[in-house]
Amino acid sequence: MSTKQLPPANPEQRAKVPQPAGADFKPRDYASFFLAGALCATLTHGGMTPIDVVKTRIQIDPALSKHSLLAAGRKIVAAEGPKGLMTGFGPTAVGYFVQGGGKFAGYEFWKKQFVSIAGSQENAVKYRTAIYLGGASVAEFFADILLTPLEATRIRLVSDRTYASGLMSGFARMAREGGLREMYAGFVPILFKQIPYAIGQFTVNELCHEAALRTMSEEHKANQTTTEKFTISLGSGIVAGFAAAILSHPADTLLSQINKGHGPDGPMLSRLAALARQAGFSGLFAGLGPRMIMTAGLVAGQFLLYDACKHAMGAPPGIEIHKD
Repeated sequence: MSTKQLPPANPEQRAKVPQPAGADFKPRDYASFFLAGALCATLTHGGMTPIDVVKTRIQIDPALSKHSLLAAGRKIVAAEGPKGLMTGFGPTAVGYFVQGGGKFAGYEFWKKQFVSIAGSQENAVKYRTAIYLGGASVAEFFADILLTPLEATRIRLVSDRTYASGLMSGFARMAREGGLREMYAGFVPILFKQIPYAIGQFTVNELCHEAALRTMSEEHKANQTTTEKFTISLGSGIVAGFAAAILSHPADTLLSQINKGHGPDGPMLSRLAALARQAGFSGLFAGLGPRMIMTAGLVAGQFLLYDACKHAMGAPPGIEIHKD
């Protein structure tokens, strides 16, 4: 992400909350962050629908659980035709439009709040990892309130081709038959999945950017070429994507099982624990390879598109608290 460095605090300013230029965001700035995040998330997640379909089917269909991404994809196409790989495109695009907007704008907002709470430039830099973790976690929590019903609809459509013909009919059926309880049945496992995902996405991306920039002189940083900036952003996004996939994959597997109705009755945490014991370590990480490929592309693409959209809308950069 494009960022702006906090000004160094002098002895008289160290007790004050840092107020860097460009960090006094206005409502229209957050609207720009929301729209940029919404566009980058819906474009990348929508484009990855075929891979996500195969990944989900590997997780929930015993007949496909041992297959590779390509082999499972071929079987799905053979049985259902090419359109089978686009199942769930509607809820994916809409769900990640609202979730992406809430997550990216929320991260900008909460990161700024935690930087202010730190009280000084030195403290913000010292506790920057905690700030990244906190900002990503809180932003994701609120974004998941928007995502959960649409993600439940997507998984139902992917796991059962007879459930409904598309987003509107699937969403309406779920609302009619189960109401809010059914629509939010997966909220807790979504939090278990998405919060580690956001932590990997934002925190690892920030740390990778910092590691790359620390190898450069101040003059080099100020005069980076477009190619250098692109390479750093792409590499950081890919590594962050791998981290996000690994951290969130067990909960992603459990979420697919919950939304298909698997597991015993009872409190959600008990159901998750029972499903985890039943799946075992290997079962919880079934489909990790395809998901790592998908997530690396998603995260890298999102950061590149997010910066491009922000630039096109004239939005300000975020706050940078990298260690010099």
